[in-house]
Amino acid sequence: MGAFCMSQKPTYEELEQKIKKLQQADSQLIQAQKMEALGTLAGGIAHDFNNILTGIFGYAQLAEIHINQPEKAKRYIALLVKSGKTAAALVRQILAFSRQSEVKPHPLSVYSILKETLKLIMSSIPSNIKIKEDISSKAMIMADPTQVHQVIMNLCTNAYHAMDDTGGLLTVRLHDTVISRQQSFPDLNILTGHYIKLEVIDTGHGIDQKNMETIFDPYFTTKGPGKGTGLGLAVVDGIVKKQNGFIKSYSKVGHGSKFQIFWPILK
Repeated sequence: MGAFCMSQKPTYEELEQKIKKLQQADSQLIQAQKMEALGTLAGGIAHDFNNILTGIFGYAQLAEIHINQPEKAKRYIALLVKSGKTAAALVRQILAFSRQSEVKPHPLSVYSILKETLKLIMSSIPSNIKIKEDISSKAMIMADPTQVHQVIMNLCTNAYHAMDDTGGLLTVRLHDTVISRQQSFPDLNILTGHYIKLEVIDTGHGIDQKNMETIFDPYFTTKGPGKGTGLGLAVVDGIVKKQNGFIKSYSKVGHGSKFQIFWPILK
Protein backbone atom coordinates (compact mmCIF):
# COMPACT_ATOMS: atom_id res chain seq x y z
CA MET A 1 0.00 0.00 0.00
CA GLY A 2 1.38 3.41 -1.01
CA ALA A 3 2.24 5.98 1.62
CA PHE A 4 -0.25 8.72 2.22
CA CYS A 5 -0.28 11.90 4.27
CA MET A 6 -2.86 12.92 6.81
CA SER A 7 -3.26 16.58 7.63
CA GLN A 8 -2.61 17.18 11.31
CA LYS A 9 -4.96 19.27 13.37
CA PRO A 10 -3.27 22.25 14.99
CA THR A 11 -2.44 21.82 18.65
CA TYR A 12 -3.93 23.99 21.40
CA GLU A 13 -0.59 25.81 21.71
CA GLU A 14 -0.52 26.55 17.95
CA LEU A 15 -4.07 27.88 18.02
CA GLU A 16 -3.25 30.04 21.03
CA GLN A 17 -0.20 31.42 19.20
CA LYS A 18 -2.29 32.27 16.12
CA ILE A 19 -4.89 34.04 18.26
CA LYS A 20 -2.14 36.11 19.94
CA LYS A 21 -0.74 37.12 16.55
CA LEU A 22 -4.19 38.19 15.35
CA GLN A 23 -4.73 40.23 18.53
CA GLN A 24 -1.34 41.92 18.06
CA ALA A 25 -2.15 42.75 14.43
CA ASP A 26 -5.51 44.18 15.50
CA SER A 27 -3.84 46.32 18.17
CA GLN A 28 -1.26 47.60 15.67
CA LEU A 29 -3.99 48.50 13.17
CA ILE A 30 -5.88 50.52 15.80
CA GLN A 31 -2.68 52.29 16.90
CA ALA A 32 -1.76 53.14 13.29
CA GLN A 33 -5.19 54.63 12.76
CA LYS A 34 -4.86 56.71 15.95
CA MET A 35 -1.68 58.24 14.58
CA GLU A 36 -3.40 58.92 11.27
CA ALA A 37 -6.29 60.68 13.03
CA LEU A 38 -3.90 62.84 15.05
CA GLY A 39 -1.94 63.65 11.89
CA THR A 40 -5.14 64.83 10.24
CA LEU A 41 -5.82 67.17 13.15
CA ALA A 42 -2.20 68.29 13.61
CA GLY A 43 -2.60 71.61 11.80
CA GLY A 44 -5.60 72.62 13.88
CA ILE A 45 -4.00 71.46 17.12
CA ALA A 46 -0.82 73.45 16.35
CA HIS A 47 -2.93 76.54 15.57
CA ASP A 48 -4.88 76.13 18.82
CA PHE A 49 -1.68 75.67 20.82
CA ASN A 50 -0.13 78.72 19.18
CA ASN A 51 -3.17 80.80 20.17
CA ILE A 52 -2.77 79.65 23.79
CA LEU A 53 0.95 80.55 23.76
CA THR A 54 0.14 83.97 22.29
CA GLY A 55 -2.23 84.54 25.21
CA ILE A 56 0.39 83.41 27.75
CA PHE A 57 3.03 85.80 26.34
CA GLY A 58 0.50 88.63 26.12
CA TYR A 59 -0.69 88.24 29.72
CA ALA A 60 2.92 87.98 30.96
CA GLN A 61 3.80 91.26 29.21
CA LEU A 62 0.68 93.00 30.57
CA ALA A 63 1.47 91.79 34.09
CA GLU A 64 5.01 93.19 33.72
CA ILE A 65 3.69 96.54 32.42
CA HIS A 66 1.34 96.83 35.41
CA ILE A 67 3.82 95.53 37.98
CA ASN A 68 3.24 98.66 40.08
CA GLN A 69 -0.54 98.14 39.99
CA PRO A 70 -0.94 94.92 42.02
CA GLU A 71 -4.64 94.37 41.33
CA LYS A 72 -4.23 94.61 37.53
CA ALA A 73 -1.03 92.56 37.59
CA LYS A 74 -2.75 89.89 39.70
CA ARG A 75 -5.64 89.68 37.20
CA TYR A 76 -3.26 89.17 34.24
CA ILE A 77 -1.25 86.56 36.15
CA ALA A 78 -4.49 84.65 36.88
CA LEU A 79 -5.34 84.69 33.16
CA LEU A 80 -1.78 83.55 32.35
CA VAL A 81 -2.13 80.59 34.75
CA LYS A 82 -5.54 79.72 33.25
CA SER A 83 -4.02 79.70 29.73
CA GLY A 84 -1.19 77.49 30.95
CA LYS A 85 -3.70 75.00 32.38
CA THR A 86 -5.59 74.99 29.07
CA ALA A 87 -2.35 74.17 27.22
CA ALA A 88 -1.53 71.40 29.70
CA ALA A 89 -5.02 69.91 29.30
CA LEU A 90 -4.65 69.91 25.51
CA VAL A 91 -1.30 68.10 25.77
CA ARG A 92 -2.74 65.53 28.20
CA GLN A 93 -5.64 64.86 25.85
CA ILE A 94 -3.32 64.29 22.87
CA LEU A 95 -1.00 62.02 24.89
CA ALA A 96 -3.91 60.00 26.29
CA PHE A 97 -5.32 59.47 22.81
CA SER A 98 -1.99 58.59 21.15
CA ARG A 99 -0.66 56.29 23.89
CA GLN A 100 -0.55 52.61 22.94
CA SER A 101 -1.94 50.88 25.98
CA GLU A 102 -3.79 47.73 26.89
CA VAL A 103 -7.51 47.97 26.22
CA LYS A 104 -9.27 48.09 29.59
CA PRO A 105 -13.07 48.32 29.34
CA HIS A 106 -14.79 49.76 32.40
CA PRO A 107 -18.02 51.68 33.13
CA LEU A 108 -17.82 55.17 31.64
CA SER A 109 -19.88 58.12 30.48
CA VAL A 110 -19.84 58.78 26.72
CA TYR A 111 -21.13 62.30 27.51
CA SER A 112 -17.86 63.51 29.07
CA ILE A 113 -15.64 61.89 26.42
CA LEU A 114 -17.79 63.38 23.64
CA LYS A 115 -17.54 66.87 25.18
CA GLU A 116 -13.73 66.59 25.45
CA THR A 117 -13.33 65.26 21.90
CA LEU A 118 -15.51 68.00 20.41
CA LYS A 119 -13.25 70.64 22.02
CA LEU A 120 -10.31 69.13 20.14
CA ILE A 121 -12.32 68.88 16.90
CA MET A 122 -13.47 72.52 17.18
CA SER A 123 -9.88 73.73 17.22
CA SER A 124 -9.18 71.85 13.99
CA ILE A 125 -12.12 72.38 11.63
CA PRO A 126 -12.28 75.18 9.03
CA SER A 127 -14.25 78.30 9.93
CA ASN A 128 -16.83 77.57 7.20
CA ILE A 129 -18.01 74.46 9.10
CA LYS A 130 -20.31 74.94 12.07
CA ILE A 131 -20.95 72.41 14.84
CA LYS A 132 -24.38 71.85 16.33
CA GLU A 133 -24.52 69.85 19.58
CA ASP A 134 -27.56 68.01 20.92
CA ILE A 135 -26.09 65.99 23.78
CA SER A 136 -28.26 64.78 26.63
CA SER A 137 -27.51 61.17 27.57
CA LYS A 138 -25.38 60.66 30.67
CA ALA A 139 -25.92 56.90 30.79
CA MET A 140 -22.98 54.55 31.36
CA ILE A 141 -21.58 51.94 28.99
CA MET A 142 -18.82 49.32 29.31
CA ALA A 143 -15.94 50.38 27.07
CA ASP A 144 -12.35 51.57 26.88
CA PRO A 145 -12.29 55.42 27.01
CA THR A 146 -9.50 55.83 24.45
CA GLN A 147 -11.39 53.66 21.98
CA VAL A 148 -14.62 55.64 22.48
CA HIS A 149 -12.57 58.82 21.89
CA GLN A 150 -11.21 57.26 18.70
CA VAL A 151 -14.68 56.33 17.41
CA ILE A 152 -15.96 59.90 17.93
CA MET A 153 -12.85 61.52 16.45
CA ASN A 154 -12.92 59.31 13.34
CA LEU A 155 -16.60 59.95 12.62
CA CYS A 156 -16.28 63.73 13.14
CA THR A 157 -13.08 63.91 11.07
CA ASN A 158 -14.77 62.06 8.18
CA ALA A 159 -17.76 64.40 8.46
CA TYR A 160 -15.78 67.61 8.24
CA HIS A 161 -13.60 66.26 5.41
CA ALA A 162 -16.83 65.75 3.45
CA MET A 163 -17.50 69.50 3.82
CA ASP A 164 -13.96 70.83 3.38
CA ASP A 165 -14.61 72.55 0.07
CA THR A 166 -18.14 73.83 0.52
CA GLY A 167 -18.52 74.27 4.27
CA GLY A 168 -21.64 73.11 6.06
CA LEU A 169 -23.12 71.90 9.32
CA LEU A 170 -21.76 69.08 11.51
CA THR A 171 -24.47 67.85 13.89
CA VAL A 172 -23.55 65.64 16.85
CA ARG A 173 -26.30 64.06 18.97
CA LEU A 174 -26.21 61.76 22.00
CA HIS A 175 -29.48 60.36 23.34
CA ASP A 176 -30.86 57.30 25.10
CA THR A 177 -33.02 55.02 22.97
CA VAL A 178 -34.88 51.73 23.31
CA ILE A 179 -34.73 48.98 20.71
CA SER A 180 -37.89 46.93 21.08
CA ARG A 181 -38.87 43.65 19.48
CA GLN A 182 -40.97 45.59 16.98
CA GLN A 183 -38.03 47.71 15.83
CA SER A 184 -36.46 46.16 12.75
CA PHE A 185 -32.79 45.90 11.86
CA PRO A 186 -33.11 43.01 9.39
CA ASP A 187 -29.46 43.09 8.34
CA LEU A 188 -28.08 42.96 11.90
CA ASN A 189 -28.37 40.52 14.79
CA ILE A 190 -29.42 43.03 17.47
CA LEU A 191 -30.43 42.35 21.05
CA THR A 192 -33.41 44.37 22.27
CA GLY A 193 -32.91 46.73 25.17
CA HIS A 194 -31.70 50.19 26.20
CA TYR A 195 -28.95 51.84 24.17
CA ILE A 196 -27.05 55.11 23.90
CA LYS A 197 -27.29 56.43 20.33
CA LEU A 198 -24.50 58.66 19.02
CA GLU A 199 -25.29 60.40 15.72
CA VAL A 200 -22.77 62.27 13.56
CA ILE A 201 -24.41 64.04 10.61
CA ASP A 202 -22.81 66.16 7.89
CA THR A 203 -24.18 68.21 4.98
CA GLY A 204 -21.32 67.25 2.67
CA HIS A 205 -21.13 65.63 -0.76
CA GLY A 206 -22.59 62.28 0.35
CA ILE A 207 -21.66 58.74 -0.69
CA ASP A 208 -23.26 56.80 -3.54
CA GLN A 209 -24.99 53.47 -2.91
CA LYS A 210 -22.22 51.38 -4.50
CA ASN A 211 -19.56 52.85 -2.22
CA MET A 212 -21.85 52.60 0.83
CA GLU A 213 -21.61 48.81 0.52
CA THR A 214 -17.84 48.89 1.08
CA ILE A 215 -17.21 51.89 3.40
CA PHE A 216 -16.32 49.62 6.34
CA ASP A 217 -13.74 47.66 4.35
CA PRO A 218 -10.12 48.35 5.41
CA TYR A 219 -8.31 50.86 3.17
CA PHE A 220 -11.49 51.89 1.36
CA THR A 221 -11.61 55.67 0.97
CA THR A 222 -13.25 58.31 -1.21
CA LYS A 223 -10.90 60.99 0.14
CA GLY A 224 -8.21 62.68 -1.88
CA PRO A 225 -4.45 62.11 -1.39
CA GLY A 226 -3.15 63.04 2.06
CA LYS A 227 -6.55 62.84 3.75
CA GLY A 228 -6.45 59.33 5.13
CA THR A 229 -5.72 55.72 4.30
CA GLY A 230 -9.26 54.42 4.65
CA LEU A 231 -8.64 52.74 8.02
CA GLY A 232 -11.00 55.01 9.99
CA LEU A 233 -14.41 53.41 9.46
CA ALA A 234 -12.99 49.87 9.50
CA VAL A 235 -11.48 50.58 12.92
CA VAL A 236 -14.70 52.23 14.16
CA ASP A 237 -16.71 49.18 13.08
CA GLY A 238 -14.29 46.80 14.82
CA ILE A 239 -14.21 48.79 18.07
CA VAL A 240 -17.98 49.18 18.31
CA LYS A 241 -18.59 45.47 17.68
CA LYS A 242 -16.13 44.56 20.44
CA GLN A 243 -18.12 46.81 22.78
CA ASN A 244 -21.30 44.82 21.91
CA GLY A 245 -22.63 47.77 19.94
CA PHE A 246 -23.48 48.28 16.30
CA ILE A 247 -23.31 50.96 13.64
CA LYS A 248 -25.79 52.16 11.01
CA SER A 249 -24.99 54.47 8.12
CA TYR A 250 -27.09 56.50 5.70
CA SER A 251 -26.06 58.78 2.86
CA LYS A 252 -27.42 60.60 -0.16
CA VAL A 253 -25.25 62.14 -2.84
CA GLY A 254 -25.39 65.91 -2.69
CA HIS A 255 -27.12 65.94 0.73
CA GLY A 256 -24.68 64.43 3.22
CA SER A 257 -24.22 61.41 5.47
CA LYS A 258 -25.38 60.16 8.86
CA PHE A 259 -23.64 57.62 11.07
CA GLN A 260 -25.32 56.15 14.15
CA ILE A 261 -23.50 54.24 16.87
CA PHE A 262 -25.53 52.19 19.37
CA TRP A 263 -23.92 51.14 22.67
CA PRO A 264 -25.81 48.98 25.21
CA ILE A 265 -26.45 50.92 28.44
CA LEU A 266 -25.14 49.46 31.69
CA LYS A 267 -27.89 48.73 34.18
